[in-house]
Amino acid sequence: MNAHGNLIALGTIARREIVRILRIWTQTLLPPAITMTLYFIIFGSLIGSRIGTMAQGIGGAPISYIEYIAPGLIMMAVIQNAYGNITSSFFGAKFQRFVEEMLVSPMPSWTILAGYVAGAVLRGFMVGLIVLAISLLFTRIHLYHPLVTLSTFLLAAVIFALLGFVNAIFARKFDDIAIIPTFVLTPLTYLGGVFYNVAQLPSPWKEISHLNPILYMVSAFRYGLLGISDIDLTWAYLVMLAFVVALGALCLSLLHRGVGLRS
Repeated sequence: MNAHGNLIALGTIARREIVRILRIWTQTLLPPAITMTLYFIIFGSLIGSRIGTMAQGIGGAPISYIEYIAPGLIMMAVIQNAYGNITSSFFGAKFQRFVEEMLVSPMPSWTILAGYVAGAVLRGFMVGLIVLAISLLFTRIHLYHPLVTLSTFLLAAVIFALLGFVNAIFARKFDDIAIIPTFVLTPLTYLGGVFYNVAQLPSPWKEISHLNPILYMVSAFRYGLLGISDIDLTWAYLVMLAFVVALGALCLSLLHRGVGLRS
């Protein structure tokens, strides 16, 4: 299969994912909008008004609690939806058995993986924009470093899309795709510096928090929007790039060998 054919195949898979997202928008786009609105109301407006200033921004301007958690809430929505989109979509392909048709076709493994990841990243982007618009109803967003903001979003969405792909490959029933988000993804997200400054934690919890990859994503994204970060930006990018390379290689290997896919 030549390069032109690969691009057509990639575009077809990505387009099918886009149509799926938009067709069931009440399941893919509406729930995160409602959930994040509740987060902003409860944690931002009610609790945040009692906490006050969280940090000093660029030029010494005070950063309120709701302003501080806004980037974390946006990133949390991106992560959860990029992960959830690819697990449900690719497992559905396994369940309906048409994934086997893709495996026996001339399409290379990277085309299949890239198509599903593109769909997951797009859903993360759409949800991220929705949550960003909601956040503007409660606080202000400055966007100090657009390049950092966009690159962090892309890396985080790709990482959790790849993780979701691994989950979908090994899942044997629909209940299996809910185990990781419930028992791994949600705790890591809540402990990833979304609602607090990791520097305020006592030892050893502060040191343990640095083992959480979501902390690096949230901190880098917060730097892009607010100009402040709990983590050195270089380390954040190194961690994210390492996860992309490692998970990408793992997914391609599993897909090429047909692990959990061929009956």
